[in-house]
Amino acid sequence: MENKNAKFWQKKGKQKEPKPTGGGRRSHIPFRLNFLFFIIFGLFIALIVQLGYLQIVNGENITKQLKEFSVVKVSGSSPRGVIYDATGKPLVENQADPAITFTRGNKMTGADLRSLAEKLNELIDLPIPDKLKDEKLGKRDKIDFWLADEDNFQKAYKRLSKDDKAEIAKDSSKEYNLVVAKVKDDEIQFDDKTLQATAIFTTMNSATALNTVYIKNRDVTDEELAVVAERSADLPGISTGTDWSRKYTEENGSIRSILGTVSTTGLQKEDAEAYLAKGYARNDRVGTSYLEKQYEDVLQGTKSQSEITLDRNGNISSQKQVFDGEKGDNLILTINSDFQKKVEEIVKRNYQILIDNGKAAVSPGVYAVAMDPNTGGVLAMVGYAHEKDSKDLQEHALGTITSSFVPGSVVKAGTLAAGWQSGALNGNETMYDQPLYIKGTPVKASIYNKQGEANRDLDARKALEISSNSYMVQVVLKMMGLNYSKDMEIMSVNKQGPLYNELRNAMAEFGLGAKTGIDLPNEASGIQTPVRSLDPVEDGGKILDISFGQFDTYTPMQLAQYVSTIANGGKKIQPHVVSGIYGNDAEGNLGSLVKKIEPTVTGTVDLTPDQMAIIQGGFYDAVHGNDAFTTGTKLKSAKMDLAAKTGTAETSAYGVTTINSNIVAYGPVENPQVAISVVLPFLSGEDQHINSDIAKEIMDAYYDTFMAGQ
Repeated sequence: MENKNAKFWQKKGKQKEPKPTGGGRRSHIPFRLNFLFFIIFGLFIALIVQLGYLQIVNGENITKQLKEFSVVKVSGSSPRGVIYDATGKPLVENQADPAITFTRGNKMTGADLRSLAEKLNELIDLPIPDKLKDEKLGKRDKIDFWLADEDNFQKAYKRLSKDDKAEIAKDSSKEYNLVVAKVKDDEIQFDDKTLQATAIFTTMNSATALNTVYIKNRDVTDEELAVVAERSADLPGISTGTDWSRKYTEENGSIRSILGTVSTTGLQKEDAEAYLAKGYARNDRVGTSYLEKQYEDVLQGTKSQSEITLDRNGNISSQKQVFDGEKGDNLILTINSDFQKKVEEIVKRNYQILIDNGKAAVSPGVYAVAMDPNTGGVLAMVGYAHEKDSKDLQEHALGTITSSFVPGSVVKAGTLAAGWQSGALNGNETMYDQPLYIKGTPVKASIYNKQGEANRDLDARKALEISSNSYMVQVVLKMMGLNYSKDMEIMSVNKQGPLYNELRNAMAEFGLGAKTGIDLPNEASGIQTPVRSLDPVEDGGKILDISFGQFDTYTPMQLAQYVSTIANGGKKIQPHVVSGIYGNDAEGNLGSLVKKIEPTVTGTVDLTPDQMAIIQGGFYDAVHGNDAFTTGTKLKSAKMDLAAKTGTAETSAYGVTTINSNIVAYGPVENPQVAISVVLPFLSGEDQHINSDIAKEIMDAYYDTFMAGQ
């Protein structure tokens, strides 16, 4: 058999080996196992090497990544910069208030918030005055709190109709609002304790994930701080900290309104998008008006930082502050609070005289501005608002930039400038002061020469001294290419547009009819009636009225810029109330200068030195002249040498004929340091010339404050 098998395999080309027998049999299993063990051993070695690499080489980075996953940084409040007066007295400070805060976790539900609110409600007192219950807690707030209890939600859910459920089946996002509609009024009639819990819940519910809100930041007691800190483990997201509020000092006086306000509940809707684009959070408090808003980027501090540790469910397990934040930069104003108070007293006392004697019954208020004609720095801005037939006054310093009035003759320098610039007026040209009778318009005459009883020749300088309306009207006639003759006709209204522009452009070079550019928002530009809106027949003479300040309206701040431009020889300087931005020292007090607000010249009056000298001479003569009709002689006895221009405008209010009694002045004449405007609108008479009394007293107060003893 063996030989046959051998032969068979030989035929196939192969030799079949005989199978081993007994102890000589070989097995292939050990080799395969060894090979498998070798592979597994190699994989273990590779894994150990990789773990070693991760632990030794990249361990720090891995630890950092794990920490970043479980620890989140959130921002908190920080103190704003302080606002000081020109002498360094604080006008707006910060007050640190202990606070109880809440930072919302990633996965907190309404039920979580309600439970937390009820726990916190047992630990703190958050009284809600009766008058605020309905305002602070609306019906929806109460419903949301009630529905945050799952049993209550199910109770309301069972009231849904088949149609409601069908609608939810189509759009599940409608479910909650449909359930809200099923809550009954008697189910949200809460007692005071539940209302307090609702208030806490509502505040918490307003926070987005990982954002912080203040639960209580006023009148927090030491006991409340202690008990909240002690129970922090049971109050996820609740922490103690510090909030900052603005404190306005007694040095404010009537400039309190220009300091502005700061929001108490986060970004305002109208400004939210702009602030969010700058990196603000919705619950950040920002300046909402005037200086606080204008200098928001300066006053806003660097936010404090807290580290929040999240558990595996995304809930807050601990919270600690790691950076206290940095106080914002500070502002020093150009306004001296001592001088400001003196001006306030002067203006208020004199205006009270007019109220008491019935001259200001329909007057809306009184305004005065003092500024440095060389720098544009506002030294004082005072205003008081007055209700018709009242004897009470309300602070209204903002009226100096937001309210405009017919100015009267104070603006006649602008008329002369228009005449010179157009070529219609030649130097100190002489014209005949007389009543002017022109078809289509009432007689145009100077106040002292209504009937022609004081007709005479005047030059431009004299016309300013005694305030000749006739002279100014004749300047405009010359700009039309006309010389006066009785009963003459002037061009029609539809051809007067270019002449209006010439007059208004000349006025604007001094600062009239355009915003001054003061560093406060909401400044008015005055009122200039468009020519196209004028009546072609009735309003033909309005162009002549502009010449003596009887048509357009200007703000007290514009009038101060106007007289400053005359005082400094023709440079229109932008007013400003901030003199510089300052940092903080190591203790957080006023530090070194960061930025000085330099004088900004926004234009120059297009006049020759000789022409400007005529204007300045006329203003000087208005105080020092000896003519019977010299208008500003009350200022001659002032403590420094002054130049001025008075103005009376015919007006009406509540159907009563009234006047606006105004004055502008500057001094000392040889080296002007202060320029002022005083506006007394809608008085029933001017026989006392209170405007000049106020101007003189303000100038004397300036002398006493800044110049006495020099």
